[in-house]
Amino acid sequence: MRISRLIFFYFMAILVAAGLLACRKNDKINTSPDLTLVFSTDTVFFDTVFATVGSITQRLVVYNQDKNKVRISTIRLSGGESSSYRLNINGTFAASVNDVEIPGEDSIYIFVRVTVNPQDQSTPYVIADSIEFITNTNLQQVKLVSWGKDAVFHRNASLQGNLTWDSLKAHVIYGMLRIDTNASLIILPGTKVYFHMNASMALSYGSSLKIPGTLEHPVRFQGDRMDPYYKDLPGQWAGIYLEKGSFDHVLNYTYIKNGMFGLAVDSLGSQTAPMLTLTNSIIQNMSNYGIYAYGASISAINCVIGDCGRNCLSVNYGGEYYFKYLTVGNYWYASVRNTPSIYLSNYSFNDEGVIIHKPLSAANFINTIIYGSNEDEIGLDSTTTIEEFRYKFDHAILKTQLKTTNPLSYINCIINNDPRFVDESAMNYQIDSISPAIKAGKEIGVPLDIRGNMRGQEPALGAYEYVKNR
Repeated sequence: MRISRLIFFYFMAILVAAGLLACRKNDKINTSPDLTLVFSTDTVFFDTVFATVGSITQRLVVYNQDKNKVRISTIRLSGGESSSYRLNINGTFAASVNDVEIPGEDSIYIFVRVTVNPQDQSTPYVIADSIEFITNTNLQQVKLVSWGKDAVFHRNASLQGNLTWDSLKAHVIYGMLRIDTNASLIILPGTKVYFHMNASMALSYGSSLKIPGTLEHPVRFQGDRMDPYYKDLPGQWAGIYLEKGSFDHVLNYTYIKNGMFGLAVDSLGSQTAPMLTLTNSIIQNMSNYGIYAYGASISAINCVIGDCGRNCLSVNYGGEYYFKYLTVGNYWYASVRNTPSIYLSNYSFNDEGVIIHKPLSAANFINTIIYGSNEDEIGLDSTTTIEEFRYKFDHAILKTQLKTTNPLSYINCIINNDPRFVDESAMNYQIDSISPAIKAGKEIGVPLDIRGNMRGQEPALGAYEYVKNR
């Protein structure tokens, strides 16, 4: 028994000694000038950052792949305290730190932010710097690169009078931006409007919005986060409200994406002209609605509405609607979608919960594609007579389980035949070479598609004409 105990203590002593030797070995600092650090990237890149607004935080990992400890003599910003960048080095906020140790085969984190100072420049400019690492007299650098842009900021603002925004500076909206009663806003071609989280724009009673965008210089509305994760993330901002009594809104080549909804159009503002005229425009990737209409009047030509968590077009409480060359592609991916892409109704509820009616005078869809991932992408919801619920699909591809035998409501329609979009996963709703939409439309006096391509006498359905060798 005594011999067994001695053997046990002997082996334990060997293990402890081995452990101590291993610790000493790992605690040894490698002072070789040939030693180099390894980085998770050679360039920390920030997409467009607006002046005076701090960026997101980017992470840089610094690896010591040697089995022994390494001591970094200096980690510093090349630009020093005047740099637009700020570092958090292993929990220390500083432009420069000394004697940072990394254990053998271990790593540290450096977090980087950038703030762009206002400059008298209208075009994007590059903000460059670098992080320097001096280890055993060996200098290594990681580049820091940002695109900066000056901008006009609106924080819970109410704007009055006749306003014009040009493309020289972006506009960034925080909270609610209201175009006040009887005011007007013209947004010129190429202008970019960015919305912070939950921000929105509203057009008040008597006001109007005019956007004369062009194919080469569309006007864009989107969230203000432009790093890759947010590129196609829906629900980043609220939407654009065209409130009751606002009128004569005309939007051409307007791209709206990544909000909770695109346009909310509330009640008819004029009996002689559509409340909203929408042409050559794209509304895409909304967490709720593309267009939500309430007793309104809309005329739309060459438009695309796609990828919405609820309806791409939601018509409530009747009204009058004309859509020509509309493409609806709804392959929503972010959650389960239980609603059709197109919803039409002629009723609503008042504050007491009682049903109120308003005729759906017209909901005409001509040369249209309505398709998506659900079994039925059309919802018809009427509580009154057919005279107060008028809809028509004239030359269209429809995905639906509805009966489509009524010759007054369904004219030359192709039912449940895949339109063959180029790439639904990339939200590209152009049609490919074997699409049934090709030459399936009728000539209605709209010679150019959304891309400026000629249609001819046998046009394709939807906003995009098929062009060989696209």
